[in-house]
This record gives sequence, structure tokens and C-alpha cells, in this order.
Amino acid sequence: MNKIAAEIIAGVIPNKMARNRWRGILRYGIVNALKLKHKLKHCAATPAHYLAVCAIAKDEGPYFKEWIDWHISQGVEKFYIYDNESTDCTRDVLQPYISSGVVEYIYFPGYRRQLAAYDDCIERHRFDTRWLAFIDLDEFIVPMQHQSVPEFLKQYEDFPAVEINWLIYGSGGADKKSDAPVMQRFKHHSLPDHTLNRHVKSIVNPRRVFSMIGCHEVARINGKAVDSHGNLITKNFREREPQQDVIRINHYAVRSREEFIEKQNRGRASGTQRTVPTEYFDRYDLNDIKEG
Repeated sequence: MNKIAAEIIAGVIPNKMARNRWRGILRYGIVNALKLKHKLKHCAATPAHYLAVCAIAKDEGPYFKEWIDWHISQGVEKFYIYDNESTDCTRDVLQPYISSGVVEYIYFPGYRRQLAAYDDCIERHRFDTRWLAFIDLDEFIVPMQHQSVPEFLKQYEDFPAVEINWLIYGSGGADKKSDAPVMQRFKHHSLPDHTLNRHVKSIVNPRRVFSMIGCHEVARINGKAVDSHGNLITKNFREREPQQDVIRINHYAVRSREEFIEKQNRGRASGTQRTVPTEYFDRYDLNDIKEG
């Protein structure tokens, strides 16, 4: 269905959770949804991977190695990387991972392509992985009470999706970029209950979802998503208090001021603005607590 028509029809649904889900279903298409349900009934293939990550990036080559290596150490087996017209060292940095089969590389040009990349990834790899996480290059999944992300996910296999909250890290006063790892350079973060930390990212069972709703939530085929405590989600993430005690996503939203300016110049992969507004730095440069 046309995206505009989907927005109009979904817009008359008063409940925000139901509205978002139907927005995703309508974007996917009713006929496509029925075909998918039929296909799912007749497919018993075992996924090749337990946990994979999907991300779209542009000119973030220097950050890939740390980001990939961290997530491999946390139990991620496969990465689906959508390259949105990078002109830096992205392909060179990724090549060893591509050659080893850890990364599947997709060149994905165009403007505002994040949702398109996510939906393409779900369609291509619906039967390839048990869980599929959607995160950015400035986001690191950090289990707090488990040895790995798969260990955390084992308890939620009856659910179509798990939503994990941010913990936003600020610049710590850094003006210049450095070759040192991001997780070593930035140790100051926001207060855990800061409103911005209500944002979530989703890890989904691709066999039980239609498509993404924005970059945070997913349109489920059946069942309810859960939060990191295992509670059924009945409210939009903006209406819930953040949770970071079991698992969290370290969100290095600005890094140093120099890197933020580079982020502005790269532009957005989604949204209505081509560039990241300057005010974003002041809003996300949260340095309330320093890690020991």
C-alpha cells in the first residue's frame, strides 16, 4: 500500500500502539501480509544463525572494527551492512569480515533509506537468523546480567521482539577525534532515567514480524513484544521508564565535537531533515555520571 495512504488509514486509530502496528502492516501491504503468513506455515527451515545485526551506515569506516568486534564478543554471528553511498574507507575496513563470511555487504544508495534497508533485510533474511537486531554504528548492545546477548535472548524465544533502552553517552568535553576506541574514550553518560533514554532499539524474530515502524519498533505478525525485564509492552516507549539494569544500548550519540560536525556533514539515513541540527549536540551531550 502507498505509504501516504497507510498513514491516513492508520491515523484514525486512537490507540498509539495499535496505530503504529497497523501503520507497519499497511505499509507492508495486506496482500503481502497474507502471502507471508501462508509461506510461514509451510517453512520449517532451521536458521543458520542465532543472532544477527542489521545496520545502515555512510562514511563511518573508522568505527566499524570496534563495533563489529564488540558485538562478536557479545555473541553476534552475522552482520548485514547496508552502505549508503560511503566514499571513505568503509569497504576496505569491512573486507576482512566480508571475506570471512561474518559480514554481508549491500550497497544501498539514495536519500532517507534507513527504513527501506531494514525492511529489505527482514525480507532477505527472514529465515536465516533466529534473532535480528537493528542498531546504528554509534550504538553498542551491553548485557548487564548475562554473559552474552544470546544468553539474554534465550528466555524470550516465545515473543516476536524485545525492546532495549538506550543509555546516552556524552562527549566528556572532548573537542577532537581520536583513533582510540569509542568505548574507551567516552565514559560520561546521562542520568539513567533521562527522558531521552526512553528510546529503544528492537531485536526481533524475523519470522514473526512484517516490517519496521521507524527505526525503533516493529510491526508484529502476532504476539506482543517485551521489554528487557520480560514485561509485555502495552505502552509506546515514550511513555515508559527506561531500563538499563539487565541489558542496555550504549548510545554514543555525539562522540567529540569534531566527530559530531562530521556526523552533520554525512547527513541522516532517515527523518525529514537531510542534516543533523546543531542543537542535537547540546541535547545529547549528557555527561552527568562518569564510569569508574
